Amino acid sequence: MFARSKWLRATIVIALAAHLGACGSTPRVSYTASEAAAASVPGMDLSVRAFADASEKTFTEMVARPEAQRKPFAYLALSGGGGDGAFGAGILNGWTASGKRPEFSLVSGVSTGALIAPFAFLGSGYDSYLTDFYTSGVASTLVQSPSVANVLFGSGLFGDGRLRELVGRYVTPDLLTAIAAEHAKGRRLLVVTTNLDSQRAVIWNMGAIAASNSPNAVSLFSDVLTASASIPAVFPPQFLEVQAEGRAFQEMHVDGSVVTPVFTLPQSFLLRDGRLRVSSKSDIYVIINGRLEPEFDPAQNNTLSIVERSFTTASRARSRATLASTYAFTRSNGIGFNLTYIDESAPNANAARGFDTGYMRSLYQDGYEKGRSGAFWFKNVPTAPLVKAIVAAR
Repeated sequence: MFARSKWLRATIVIALAAHLGACGSTPRVSYTASEAAAASVPGMDLSVRAFADASEKTFTEMVARPEAQRKPFAYLALSGGGGDGAFGAGILNGWTASGKRPEFSLVSGVSTGALIAPFAFLGSGYDSYLTDFYTSGVASTLVQSPSVANVLFGSGLFGDGRLRELVGRYVTPDLLTAIAAEHAKGRRLLVVTTNLDSQRAVIWNMGAIAASNSPNAVSLFSDVLTASASIPAVFPPQFLEVQAEGRAFQEMHVDGSVVTPVFTLPQSFLLRDGRLRVSSKSDIYVIINGRLEPEFDPAQNNTLSIVERSFTTASRARSRATLASTYAFTRSNGIGFNLTYIDESAPNANAARGFDTGYMRSLYQDGYEKGRSGAFWFKNVPTAPLVKAIVAAR
């Protein structure tokens, strides 16, 4: 998720300064753990969200399809990755050009993957939205003119609401109408945020929000997408209005990647004993908007370099761990496993990364060409280079 760029380094400095200096922030209305457990979103059914560590039954009910639907089950999971989301956008659009892209039964998105997810869910007719977002230069406006004061006084480095405003350009009543129609067919769209108050990931049923006909549906939909992509200290958190036990209060939500860089299945599934009953051919497709394999690059002996390198290492390690568990689950249950990620052939591998428009355009094109060629799926999870060398030697 974290990129080698000037704004990341500035974020690290400011975030550390804010922590050490114990600067003031806007006070919040306090609420209890019992209220948190019972909290619901005004105007919404309880089915619109659940904690990612909830029971298997809770998740099954959220994604349940009509019994009459016997089509092959295709699940697309989109990871976080900031500007590297251009790769996933290119993969999807190139996949469309190949004529082999399926209709997804279920789509999940985290962080930049959450911004891609609604358009991936709706299908090839919305490919132009992905091209626009990741190649037109509009995404680069998110990280222009950083403000130290924003971080020091309780917001993000880019804390003027520009991410929420950008999301709002694309989230319209017409978009929700289209998503609600697909939701009614039994297809499901999920987005993951991190509830910092509870220190737990939250799965949002975006189709249920779209289909609610609630006056706050468009606003909530935008808030959830924004929250999922709100990298801590870079963008401000989103405060979501909830109620419980006769009281109204706000939950603080940030980037879903804080807990899980990519959401495939809840732990209740990945750790279960026994096989699932799979009624039709099923495949899971995972697009990692980032690099998975370790990259050798001697870290400089200074605070910024060490922190930056540590963030990148931790994110990749968590992604590989999730993918390894998912791969084991699919093998045990006869489900097809398909993975793609930014590999060594990608352009500008050692260049400054982030939301640079030129970088995103080249990454999009790389993804597009791979998607169009059809040669972009790995059928297992990559191991570390050293392990590869040992296996090859044998």
